[in-house]
Amino acid sequence: MSHAEHAVWQQERRRAVTGATGNLALVETRWGAVDPAAALDGQPSTVTATTLKRRDPMTGNDQHGVRLWDADSPAIRHFERIETYDYDPAWVVEARYTDVDDARKVPFQHAQDAGFTRDLPVPGDLHLSLGGRDYTLSAFDDDGTLLLVFGDPTNGVDTYGSGRFLFVERAPGQVTVTLDFNRAFVPPCGFSSHYNCPLPPPQNRLALPVHAGEKRPVFQPGFDH
Repeated sequence: MSHAEHAVWQQERRRAVTGATGNLALVETRWGAVDPAAALDGQPSTVTATTLKRRDPMTGNDQHGVRLWDADSPAIRHFERIETYDYDPAWVVEARYTDVDDARKVPFQHAQDAGFTRDLPVPGDLHLSLGGRDYTLSAFDDDGTLLLVFGDPTNGVDTYGSGRFLFVERAPGQVTVTLDFNRAFVPPCGFSSHYNCPLPPPQNRLALPVHAGEKRPVFQPGFDH
């Protein structure tokens, strides 16, 4: 990826997070038997509703809910930019992907689960070396795409405190994959407190500071999202 292609990616990220159902638009999540139409009662015309489902970490039962998105949310109106590192080709690295024999799930803590874990499908392992150290990373299956949730020493200093996300593109049967840390991005919970994001498991915490990708969202002075 060139500097120009990276600039296009950054523009696409801004359009995505500021969209009508982008990260900044999420204003409420309601769990339980909620009718989406009823949830819109009394809401301004800029608000839309979608449904979602999750597995209760305590009971194992499915939970159904509704999310409300406001295309004119306070977060969108006060948003300025996503602060990022400069593009650095040195942070485009190769990893070796190995399948696992059976469907495997790995426990991930989530930001709002008070220490409980949710088992997420991890179809294989990513093996790579960074800073002279070997890692075996767990990227879970996010609707058919590998999503790596990782942490590093920049978290809470330069970058979002809970870690960052990185999509890993892999074709069926592909052994060598590319991890472009320039495309590491702030998770949805960095834009709205109504998300419950997975946190990096111990094996995904890198010892080397990753000075690449997005750092954190920037809002107008005085705005607390």
